[in-house]
Amino acid sequence: MKSIIIASTSTLHGGNYLEYLLPILTTHFKDCKSILFIPYARPGGISHDEYTQKAAQAFGSINISVKGIHEFENPQEAIKNAEGIFTGGGNTFLLVTQLYKNNIMQLLSETVKNGTPYLGSSAGSNICGLSMQTTNDMPIVYPPSFQTLGLIPFNLNPHYLDADLQSKHMGETRETRIKEFHAFNSIPVLGLREGSWLEVKGDQITLKGDLKARLFKQNQTPEELEPESDLSNLK
Repeated sequence: MKSIIIASTSTLHGGNYLEYLLPILTTHFKDCKSILFIPYARPGGISHDEYTQKAAQAFGSINISVKGIHEFENPQEAIKNAEGIFTGGGNTFLLVTQLYKNNIMQLLSETVKNGTPYLGSSAGSNICGLSMQTTNDMPIVYPPSFQTLGLIPFNLNPHYLDADLQSKHMGETRETRIKEFHAFNSIPVLGLREGSWLEVKGDQITLKGDLKARLFKQNQTPEELEPESDLSNLK
């Protein structure tokens, strides 16, 4: 049975890395003494070792050890043997490129679908959808495919921001960009605001946190979803 936490962000303003999620993660990874960390997204160009150390410090506070997938000679075996898996945020284009380069995109999907508990934040959440096409990230590298894990039957836009009507910024809003996506694609898109996450238990998908999420469907008016909304039938 799938057991997944899909978080918009790893860090809330003024908090430490993963701090706001730690009570949830204590339960989510309750049967794990260690987890496998996938640091491929490298936020700000941070090294794999530095990023893994950051994750290890957070999980150490709930007595779970962390080892980076880059530390293993065989990344496929690392995923197969993992008690739990966490994919951190950063650049989604880089993350997806590395998952394909190491031939683990399909394996990661199958492993999580078979019940290995998974946590994604930001880019690590983006890849839970059907494709990475609704990421906010710059295309710094060229992945061989936009197709991702397909753990949920729709796409995500983490860090979703509402339009600021007082702003003089003339660039595209997140809503505008998602409308552009829907000019060519029928996949629903869920805008996850900071501090919100999805909890996936088997086929059950539930919106968690204190904030609403914004749901976009092709040729339909966007809809605000309340916390605890059931997204299981969203396709």
